[in-house]
Amino acid sequence: MSYVLTCPNCGVREVTDFAFGGEQNPRPKQAPSLRDLGRYNYFRRNVAGTQQEWWLHRSGCGEWFIAERDTRTNEVRWTARVEDVYGKRAWPPGATAGDATGGVPGGGAA
Repeated sequence: MSYVLTCPNCGVREVTDFAFGGEQNPRPKQAPSLRDLGRYNYFRRNVAGTQQEWWLHRSGCGEWFIAERDTRTNEVRWTARVEDVYGKRAWPPGATAGDATGGVPGGGAA
């Protein structure tokens, strides 16, 4: 099933222009135990319903963004820049969203 996503920078595009980065998974606040680290790296909720997800506009601006999507229907409710969701502290000092294209924020697999 094909659908469209709205890149916060480039506008509406086919989903094939993007790379799915996985559902949002909050990072552990402190040094995690091995069990917590394993849960963070490998386990996802995988809900049948609405979830917030990481997406990379690989065929466009190269920026990561957040989308809220219903996994049952692929209806995309909203998209937003990472900075608009998490604030300026979302990226390490001196880095930008475009610097993160080599890996997936939040620990998912591309």
